[in-house]
Amino acid sequence: MFTGIIQAIGQIKTKDVHNKGAVFRFESKDLDFSNVAIGDSIAVNGVCLTAVEIGGDYFQADLSQETLDCSVFSNLKVGDSVNLEKALRLSQGIDGHLVSGHVDGVAKVIDKYSEGDSTRFKISTPKNLVKYIARKGSVCINGVSLTVNDISDEMFDINIVPHTLIATTLGELVVGSKVNLEVDIIARHLEQLLNKD
Repeated sequence: MFTGIIQAIGQIKTKDVHNKGAVFRFESKDLDFSNVAIGDSIAVNGVCLTAVEIGGDYFQADLSQETLDCSVFSNLKVGDSVNLEKALRLSQGIDGHLVSGHVDGVAKVIDKYSEGDSTRFKISTPKNLVKYIARKGSVCINGVSLTVNDISDEMFDINIVPHTLIATTLGELVVGSKVNLEVDIIARHLEQLLNKD
């Protein structure tokens, strides 16, 4: 589990794509890898990945074809920036919301503009995910826990404060950017419970 509070920005150091998935190496001078062991989970742009190799300032992970198909990883290039968060420990508090790291789909930025000191984003979402998004509810975009300002049809709005734009990769998004989207896991579980006989 994760919180959606980004701990560091990293970069894709290497990307090796093969016919059944890919191997990525992620580098960050700002993330403390001293307490990360092989087999630990790290969320990269909101996707829970398992560390298979660890160095002083990097970790390596295998990505399945399913992960490539359900996220924006197939579009990312060596040198691209990514949001990083180590898995939640029971001893730490939760500042964001509970995030599983299992991305539900890919959404798209369709508008971006200043609104006071913040930046407003309009995000187009896959039709099958709209029912899980609620006004003033939580979503996770590229691993960042955010509050939904408004929703209509297949589009929702979020306001991002300057600190979040600087501390994450969200400031790099432009109109047309594709992003990893995870909806609120409680909404998904409620639907399953209510649909059981």
